[in-house]
Amino acid sequence: MNKKPQPVSLTILGKEYKIACAPDEQNDLIQSARQLDAQMRQMRDSGKVAGAEKIAVMAALNLAHELQLMKSQNAALTQTLNESLTKMTHKIENVLENH
Repeated sequence: MNKKPQPVSLTILGKEYKIACAPDEQNDLIQSARQLDAQMRQMRDSGKVAGAEKIAVMAALNLAHELQLMKSQNAALTQTLNESLTKMTHKIENVLENH
């Protein structure tokens, strides 16, 4: 498969951006741009944040915060899963040793 970066045209807050990315990453990039555009439009339309630069920074902070929450949740779930697997492994080992 061709992994050479290809230009993708994205529109965010009415401005067009051309971003080069691998063909297998284009759908994710487009979806990310749509999410960012929606969040920036929502901020702009609320009237609470003025100026494209401030809107972009606030949107980036919101998305970074969401990412950090997901990472924390993922770490907690991973720890819980590892603990459960360890308990199951001990139970299986005990059953096998006693038979």
